[in-house]
Amino acid sequence: MKILIVEDELKVASFLKSGLQDYGLEAAVALDAASAQRMLAAADYTVVILDVNLPEMSGFELCRFIRQQYAQLPVLMLTAMGSTDHKLMGFDAGADDYLVKPFEFQELLARLRVLHRRYAGAGEESVLKVADLELHGSSKLVKRGDKRIDLTARELALLEFFMLNQGRALTRQEIVGKVWDLSFDTGTNVVDVYVNYLRKKIDKDFSPKLIHTLNGIGYILEDRHA
Repeated sequence: MKILIVEDELKVASFLKSGLQDYGLEAAVALDAASAQRMLAAADYTVVILDVNLPEMSGFELCRFIRQQYAQLPVLMLTAMGSTDHKLMGFDAGADDYLVKPFEFQELLARLRVLHRRYAGAGEESVLKVADLELHGSSKLVKRGDKRIDLTARELALLEFFMLNQGRALTRQEIVGKVWDLSFDTGTNVVDVYVNYLRKKIDKDFSPKLIHTLNGIGYILEDRHA
């Protein structure tokens, strides 16, 4: 892995870089968003570790930039604030994972490995398919019939979870735990909101409909015409 650390606190950045190098990983540091943008344009990175609180341009803004310009580059956000709303802001910006400070270094390494496997481990031949809906492994290309469908990182993660569990009833608690890595809060409707986003993109203009509501349970993705 080649990792870009975007962190404005020099001591924290140096600690992260040194720790990653101790495990044989290549790491570079950008102290602000502008430096990060220049470094991303100049070299290929495997993953970005991104602090939320940056000068001039916030980590959320930089994450949106990365998602627009480098769609397949995983982003792990770091923050001192671990509320559900704050995490959802990061996911909405396009982050793939979220780690709250302080954290154990082993947990950081574990999450980096997961992101690396998710984006680089699957071959092109790995294709999830339900009816005429396809999700291609390494490219993360989503198609319905001949039409390409553009999804945000979180919509993609939700669709992948649905397709890996096609034909199985999924509770909201299970979905939010696996896709958002959050404890389920009965006061949040994040699952319903994102299922609605996904339906508009993969179901609204197509037949058959694939995402179905299970009253009192949650959702299921299946081709009921098969």
